[in-house]
Amino acid sequence: MDVRTLARDERADFADFLETLTPEQWDEPTLCAGWNVRSVVAHVVSYDELGGRQLARRFVRAGLSLKRSNEIGLAEYRVRAPEALIDVMRRHPQPGRVLGKFGGMVGFLDGLIHQQDIRRPLGQPRTIPAARLRRALELSLRAPPIGVSRRLTGLRAVATDLDWASGRGIEVRGPAEALLLALAGRRAAADDLTGPGLDVLISRTIVA
Repeated sequence: MDVRTLARDERADFADFLETLTPEQWDEPTLCAGWNVRSVVAHVVSYDELGGRQLARRFVRAGLSLKRSNEIGLAEYRVRAPEALIDVMRRHPQPGRVLGKFGGMVGFLDGLIHQQDIRRPLGQPRTIPAARLRRALELSLRAPPIGVSRRLTGLRAVATDLDWASGRGIEVRGPAEALLLALAGRRAAADDLTGPGLDVLISRTIVA
C-alpha cells in the first residue's frame, strides 16, 4: 500500500475517533506539552484549506519559518469548534500541500503520532494495523523534523510485537507503538519500554 493511501486511511480513522469525544475531552491535555486536544487537532488541519497563494502569504508572515508558520496556523484554527475541525479533516481526506510532502509521508506520520498523543492521556488505546505501524517506524527514520534518527544514535530499537528493529548499539525493547512515540520524543511512552538503552533514550525525549 502506498504512503498516500496510508495517510488517507489514518486520517479517516482519526476523524472517526474524534467524533466519539465529549466536549469536555476536547479540553483535556495531550502528550504535546501545553496543547489540549483541540490544539492538536487544529495543528493537524491548519494547512488543509490553504491554496498556493494563501500558503505563500502565511510563510511570508512567518518569516519563512516553518515553526512560526505552524504557530500562526494553530492560533487561527484552535478557536474553531470541534465539529468545524472535524469537518475540515473530513473535507480533506488526503493531506494537502504541506502534509502531503514526500509522497504523503509527512501527513501519515503527523496523523498517526498526533492521534496517539490524544489517545494515551485519555486512556483510549487502539490497535494500529501492524503493516501501518511498521511503515510508520520505517518512515520516521527519514523524517528529520521528528528527530528519530538523532534519538536512535548509539541505540538499537526492537519491537516486541511485530518484526521490526533498527539501529546499532545498546538495546531498547517494547511495543512498536511505544517505540515510535518515544523515538518521536514522547517521554510518557518510554514507560512501556525496557532494555539497557532505555535511560539514554529517556534523556533524549521531551518531558511529556
